[in-house]
Amino acid sequence: MKYIKLLLFSTFLFILMSCRSVTDCNQMLQDIHGDLESGNLREAINLANSLKISCADNKQVLHKADSLSQIAERIGLDFSVSEEQVITQIEKRSGSFSRKDMAVWEKKGWLELRLINGEKKYFNRAASNLLLIKKFYEQKEARLREIGEDPSMIFRLKHTEEAYKASDNHSNPVVPVNMEITYTITVHPDVVPARETIRCWLPWPKESHPRQQNIKLLSTSNQEYIIAPDSAIHSTIYMEGVSKKGIPTVFRTSFRYQSYAQYFNMGASKILPYDKTSYNYKKYTSEQLPQICFTENIKRLADSITGKDDNPSAIVRKTYYWFKNNIPWAGALEYSIMPNIPEYVYQNRRGDCGMQTFLFMSMLRYKGVPVRWQSGWMVPPGDKNLHDWCEVYYEGIGWVPVDVSYDLQQSEKAAVKEFYISGIDSYRLIVNDGVAGPLHPEKQFPRSEPFDFQRGEVEWKGGNLYFDKWDYDMKIEYIK
Repeated sequence: MKYIKLLLFSTFLFILMSCRSVTDCNQMLQDIHGDLESGNLREAINLANSLKISCADNKQVLHKADSLSQIAERIGLDFSVSEEQVITQIEKRSGSFSRKDMAVWEKKGWLELRLINGEKKYFNRAASNLLLIKKFYEQKEARLREIGEDPSMIFRLKHTEEAYKASDNHSNPVVPVNMEITYTITVHPDVVPARETIRCWLPWPKESHPRQQNIKLLSTSNQEYIIAPDSAIHSTIYMEGVSKKGIPTVFRTSFRYQSYAQYFNMGASKILPYDKTSYNYKKYTSEQLPQICFTENIKRLADSITGKDDNPSAIVRKTYYWFKNNIPWAGALEYSIMPNIPEYVYQNRRGDCGMQTFLFMSMLRYKGVPVRWQSGWMVPPGDKNLHDWCEVYYEGIGWVPVDVSYDLQQSEKAAVKEFYISGIDSYRLIVNDGVAGPLHPEKQFPRSEPFDFQRGEVEWKGGNLYFDKWDYDMKIEYIK
């Protein structure tokens, strides 16, 4: 009888705790969000770990707790530079400065910092970004001169002039470039216990684009692999490997493809009125939260730039010019720690290619101009990097590439100067046709990059492996 009473009491206590758990878990989630906002990262991680124990039967809460814990760790990695360190970094780049100078830069937001666990910490790219921002606002002539003398910009200008001439008033893909790419992801030794399976997704070229043709797989490090269907938002090649003690786990693929430039002469093109009842119009003029959004700030900004103009080409051009005059390129925080990227760019007046593209797309969609995300890599000789851009839809013309983070070119010919408002070069690797799509096969844990896919993704049964746990490398051979 005593045992039965004890069992009944235990059952009652379990039910009572379960009844409280929903409210308690939600409150703990709110507390973690609050700690993240105030920079109390240690407390956020501790709360997340407690939440995993107390709400272990709630998979949705467990997923949220794991995500928030990872975000806390990622914020700590991005904001890891002490005041002494950032002073040394700035002095190496631009010489001596005063504490008053530093205070002004911090007040303007040019020198990015946060209070992390009660201590002032700077973004790990704060010093290099400061130099870029200062040049943009204070040394415009010198900046333009540097751009004009930069070998990569000279190469780009020559290439786009060739693409413009080859287009000759048509919009077909031109100036093909043949490339062979070897892409490698190397997981650091012992970040995963020995004999455990590591799952890896590497970038793979989209096969459905006229600007990207003759794609051929040459080799893979693993005999078994899965290439995502081309209908997938993110184009991937998936492999699995088994970890060995003290040895890195390597995933590698090599492929060949042909990439084309494309230019649309908007002045000679007839744009028809949009069919606003069509599925595509509705899809590509709507919000895609959280990173394509119509906040009050974004709506006011878009209206102030475009006024009452309802010509989509004019709206795109005006908005593009606003970016060139107001938003310098700067190294980005990891996207996973920015809850609203367009608002960040609006507030801070800077951003990398993807950040600028998110704000650009938000503004255009709000103004009723259909636009979709496209990204992967820029792959010109000696200047390869992750890269994001977009495509604008014009009725009667089709999808037109636009690269808002590429600068206006230094050319007296207007079409070449404005090439990237309605054109794109041959040195691209298209991997994505949208953001935040599922991977193929599906990933079990939160992604390192939740919106874009360029570097790759890695996980094992113990969780996601963040970017600090592995390295990526791209080698390119240009084939004549």
